[in-house]
Amino acid sequence: MSCEERLRAQIRDCRLCRERFAATRTAHEPRPITWFENGARVLVIGQAPGLRVHQSGTPFLDRSGDRLRDWMGVDPDTFYDRSRIAIVPMAFCFPGYSAAGADLPPPRICAETWHASVMAQLPAVRMTLLIGGYAQRRYLRLPASARVAETVANWRQSAPDVIPLPHPSWRNSGWLKRHPWFEAELLPELRRDIATLL
Repeated sequence: MSCEERLRAQIRDCRLCRERFAATRTAHEPRPITWFENGARVLVIGQAPGLRVHQSGTPFLDRSGDRLRDWMGVDPDTFYDRSRIAIVPMAFCFPGYSAAGADLPPPRICAETWHASVMAQLPAVRMTLLIGGYAQRRYLRLPASARVAETVANWRQSAPDVIPLPHPSWRNSGWLKRHPWFEAELLPELRRDIATLL
């Protein structure tokens, strides 16, 4: 077994958050979802799997994934080719829902425990997409007060190696309409750079 395969197995066996998840509204068992191989040239760092992904075992297998693939200009076969695109969320498991039914944040212990080891297995990465505030604050070293809209507006500061993106949730459609530069300026460059890398 290679170092990479051993690491994936260790993450899949992780149960650090079992008690935390048992106390959520969904009271679910951990199900870490790994999606990376060391040949990947594009890295997607999102927030955490949602309930549908928890059930399917496939990241971004939802409408948000459809939108993200459109933003990137890739088809599902390309997106799910682990040797080309790695998907490493801030938490590998679905964090669950609060008593009010809201998404819980990704537990910090997940990235703190696993990310350094995962990144060491991804030497070929040339572009990293940081989706949402949790990923952006960690990897751009931003303060807790940093806002996603402002970070994405300043995307040229870290491009082309690192691109901050809003979450591709359809709840963000209003934000996209209020910020037409995102589709007019950022996405064409993103698609061109990804096509070149892949």
